[in-house]
Amino acid sequence: MAAAQLEQAVEDAGTKDEAPAIARILSRRSAASFDPGPAPDGGITAWTQVFCTHLTIFTTFGFFTSFGVYQTYYEHTLNIAPSTISWIGSIQVFLLFFLGTFTGRATDAGLFRPVYITGSVFQLLGIFTMAESTTVWHVFLSQGVCLGIANGLQFCPSMALVSTYFVKRRAFALGFTALGSCTGGIVFPLIVQQCLPSLGFPWTIRIIGFIMLALNLITISLYRTRLPPRKSGPIVDWVSFRELPYTLYCAGAFFSFWGLYFAFFYIGSYARNVLGASYQQSINLLLVQVCMGFLFRLLPTYYADKIGGLNVLIPFAFVCGIMMFAWIGIKSIGTLYVFAVIYGSGAAVIQALWPAVIGSMSRERDMKKVGVRMGMAFTVVSVSSFTGPPLAGALIQSHGGSYTYANIWAGLSFFVGGSLLIATRVALVGWDWRAKV
Repeated sequence: MAAAQLEQAVEDAGTKDEAPAIARILSRRSAASFDPGPAPDGGITAWTQVFCTHLTIFTTFGFFTSFGVYQTYYEHTLNIAPSTISWIGSIQVFLLFFLGTFTGRATDAGLFRPVYITGSVFQLLGIFTMAESTTVWHVFLSQGVCLGIANGLQFCPSMALVSTYFVKRRAFALGFTALGSCTGGIVFPLIVQQCLPSLGFPWTIRIIGFIMLALNLITISLYRTRLPPRKSGPIVDWVSFRELPYTLYCAGAFFSFWGLYFAFFYIGSYARNVLGASYQQSINLLLVQVCMGFLFRLLPTYYADKIGGLNVLIPFAFVCGIMMFAWIGIKSIGTLYVFAVIYGSGAAVIQALWPAVIGSMSRERDMKKVGVRMGMAFTVVSVSSFTGPPLAGALIQSHGGSYTYANIWAGLSFFVGGSLLIATRVALVGWDWRAKV
């Protein structure tokens, strides 16, 4: 019996003596029906959800991570300025994160499956219409808007779902799911690299679409929710923002993600336009940058469960900031590969760990709110992810193709973000540097 029915039964009891008795009876029945017990932290069902979320991130974040391939192609075929093209990728990641507030709350309310299936429909509509696109507006609506909506309907709900299955091993589980952005970020560019010259743009994108169709059929059939629905409650849990650590963490994530995707969007353009690299070399640089996630989405998350996710996350935010300033002095392709390795490693850790830290900051009694809390943080990050790459493109364009000002801006954003993450840690445990956070 639902909690609302329990309350109504108590209110309808004839006397004060009867009410407690009815409440005790119905409480036992409600607990027996709805209490899922503690998170299993393992088992076939739990790891199946991890596998499904890996596939979801493969088709959502993985496809977005490979946007640098399309940016290069659009520059050559549509003759559009890089800063203009970057709006396509920016609106895609903006919608991926922004819709998290609504889809996270819907997940808590027990609507995971209809929300996810709707996302699948948008994804297939977007990818197959993208194959027919011939102008920048076609691409913007199909790849940017339609696929962005699909990502928002699938990404946050799946991440929130996995978080309900793990507590002690949550960081490692979410780190494995985040590997999907690596596998997708490698597979999709390789398909474009191999198929585009021989098959052309339409059939290359259709092949990607058929892969997405197959993976959506798998995930829809295997996803299982664990917690009972939380029918009541606001879309935005404003009380969470009264918690200083949560607010500081959202602010730190904002600044960290403000500069995060700059390199993913523009490393190929920098190699080609400034260093004179070939189109294939520019794709290889992106692949190297993405490939580092295979190691740095698993190893740091494994240790994060032992020493604390925030403890691992903080130094890598500063590593990314340092590399942005180091980019200013890169004058050769070989050095740019070194940059891709180090920066790709740091960016992988940030992307893998930051959702896990949100879950760890939710008290056990707030686990039913993990969807809405994660969704709210995603929405905060959506603004910085949306504005970051176009801002970088505008800085490059306004300074005659020089990347220096964009590098300085991105580096500073990482340092501000890292400082706010340190403030989050202090708000949680004070100056105890041995504390697991």
